[in-house]
This record gives sequence, C-alpha cells and structure tokens, in this order.
Amino acid sequence: MKKTVGKVKDIDNYKYERDLISSGIKLIAGVDEVGRGPLVGPVVTACVILPEKFDLDGLTDSKKLSEKKRNYFYEEIKKQAISIGIGIIDEKTIDKVNIYEATKLAMKQAIKNCDIKPEHILIDAMPLDIDIPTTSIIKGDLKSITIAAASVIAKVTRDNMLYELDKKYPMYDFKNNKGYPTKKHLDAIEKYGIIPEHRKSYGPVKKIIDRK
Repeated sequence: MKKTVGKVKDIDNYKYERDLISSGIKLIAGVDEVGRGPLVGPVVTACVILPEKFDLDGLTDSKKLSEKKRNYFYEEIKKQAISIGIGIIDEKTIDKVNIYEATKLAMKQAIKNCDIKPEHILIDAMPLDIDIPTTSIIKGDLKSITIAAASVIAKVTRDNMLYELDKKYPMYDFKNNKGYPTKKHLDAIEKYGIIPEHRKSYGPVKKIIDRK
C-alpha cells in the first residue's frame, strides 16, 4: 500500500501521525536521507520510530536548524525514540548504481537496522518498494515530526563522518562544506586532486578524471 501526498497550505507536522494512530497504527517510522548532493562520502539515512506521546517543540527539517539545535534534538531523539536505524551507502556504490538507487538502498538498510519493525513508514518524497505500508510525502521533513526526527539523526550522523574526514584532508574544508561543491572545495580539487572518498561519477570530479 503506497500513496504520495503533495503540498498542503498549512503545516501541521503531527497530522500524518495522528491519522495513523486514529486508525489503530502505533509503530510509525519516519525515514529521511542526507548527502545526495555532496561530491564526497556516503549517503546517510535514518529510520526513527517515536513514541505516541513524543513532543519536542521546534523540531523540524534539519536543514532549517542551527548546528547547536540539531545536536540538541539529536540527543533528545536518541533518548526518547522507540527505535533508530541508520543506513550508510558509500561513494563506490553511489558511483556504481547512481545516487537515486543508492538512497533507496540506504533507506531500506536503515529500516532493516531498526530493532523493531514499524507498522507504517512515512518517507520524505522517495517511494520505496518494501513489505511495510508507506506514505511518501513531498517536503516530508517539514510536514511530519517523525520524518523531521529522522532528518536530524541522518544529518548529525553524516556531519560527524565529514568532521572525521576533515581531520584526514583539512585542505578540502569538509568541516564547513560537508562535501558540497563550494568554491573552496572545487579549488582544492583542482590544486590537490581527488581523494578515494570522492564520488567519481559526479560532474566536477569526473571532469578532472576525464581531463587526466
């Protein structure tokens, strides 16, 4: 059972959860990804099952939160969540299957890595072919508190991975750009070349490979 929900004018980010709970569904998971656009590193996803009475004022799409807020929510979600699963698909697989397919693989991995199987899954935009009913919601990280929780877990997890990569390759400024194609990152690629963690199929990286 799959359905896709489009835009709504007024955002009530508990609506989807309330509707599912009222129909007798208790174990509701949110799934989201981070890292589809960067030139380096993995795509990371999270699957989060929140308790029915979960309430964390101000929780929304991780991209709209400061790093301090994200880290605060990250710890609170970890304390309160019924279950959390993480999915990580590396740059080699991204190059092999493309980022869209890699993101789906990461989402399925995150769902599998939850120690409790959800009854229904709310997903940010991406349709998934799995054996659990799903609802794919456009801009879901704004419209669903559960997807927002997943977006925070995924974002903080990947950011921490990029901070570690920055220690190894400080010249690429990963601690600030998180692998996205900023001018400083692109200039560093031109000056120092590509590293094993770069996505070889992505335009700016592929251009340098082709040139050499």
